[in-house]
Amino acid sequence: MKTRLLGLALLALSAAVAKDFTITLYQPAVVAGKSLPAGDYKVAVHGDTAIISHGKDKVESPVKVVESDRKFSSTTVKCDTENGRNAVQEIQVSGTKTRLVFEGAEAPMAGGESAHATP
Repeated sequence: MKTRLLGLALLALSAAVAKDFTITLYQPAVVAGKSLPAGDYKVAVHGDTAIISHGKDKVESPVKVVESDRKFSSTTVKCDTENGRNAVQEIQVSGTKTRLVFEGAEAPMAGGESAHATP
């Protein structure tokens, strides 16, 4: 019974994150070592990988899907400055309790700059 409930919970979490959504970077940022200029990007999550794309350009990065204790009212990108560049640390997904924590970032909410996005 517990295994079945856990399976359903994981399926529900996967479904909540499986949707594609759009983010807007208001400043250049770095994801998985690749520089992304300011602009609109499509984000898709497949398992523990986020795929961020703009036209034909795309970058893939390992992410940890973390459930927060509250729903987010807007999609927000949190960045920290590393070597003078904005490095994406986390994306909070609008209308869900889902946070995508990028590899190398800490799972607890970290401070830092943010850029809002559209769901």
